[in-house]
Amino acid sequence: MSKIGSKTVTKADIVNRVSNATGLTKVETEIVINGIMNTITSALENNRRVELRGFGTFGVKKRDPRKARNPGTGETVYLPERYVPTFKPSGLLRKNVNKALTEK
Repeated sequence: MSKIGSKTVTKADIVNRVSNATGLTKVETEIVINGIMNTITSALENNRRVELRGFGTFGVKKRDPRKARNPGTGETVYLPERYVPTFKPSGLLRKNVNKALTEK
């Protein structure tokens, strides 16, 4: 899927692979992928979960304010309350990844 020697799969790699598998043009495929990403982003911005059966669930978690330390300077930093996107892989995805990586 990705370039030889590269451990990162980019959006362009995904567009190429989906385009080749579906027969859609790369432009059409990128529009579809952008639509999917925008839909997921919009749902998370509205504090809604996104469940993709067999893949996983995207959600948002609230992080309480806390005191932290800048590791470079040792300075104390106060982190405000914030919301972070999360992803929980499905059991099927975990199983497939584990199987693929243990067979190598």
